[in-house]
Amino acid sequence: MKNIKLEVDIKFCSLDELTKDEQELVQAAIDATENAYARYSNFKVGAAVRLADGRIVIGANQENAAFPSGLCAERSAIFAAQSQCPEQAIVKLAIAAKNQNGLLSEPVTPCGACRQVVLEMEDRYQRPVSILLYGTNGVYCINSVKDLLPLSFVDSNMH
Repeated sequence: MKNIKLEVDIKFCSLDELTKDEQELVQAAIDATENAYARYSNFKVGAAVRLADGRIVIGANQENAAFPSGLCAERSAIFAAQSQCPEQAIVKLAIAAKNQNGLLSEPVTPCGACRQVVLEMEDRYQRPVSILLYGTNGVYCINSVKDLLPLSFVDSNMH
């Protein structure tokens, strides 16, 4: 038996250390939290994706009394982008969240289902999607969703 060690390199930086384009994307995610429908949890998440042509598409979580019927902000943004611009790869994703006390101090990470959807975008366009996870204390900068989803499952695994 042998052990396999998986390592992830995630940068943690302040908002002002990001590029202007990255700051703009994070701000779009923060602004998108206002579009959340979080009547039940009061946990509002905003996401913004930057497409290969530079456009930004936002999404926000949408809750429903029948809880499985809701949708996370990340998938909301990704599905909107893919519905409107299927020819455009998603190159970057920013996520921000707040509760009744305001923006979270620590970055929030995407759920497993959202990670799998981002992975599908990487697989579809054959390029990584970098991820910016915002908190008022700083931003996690991640090169690829594969860093959040090691030993991932994609289409090629079925062939």
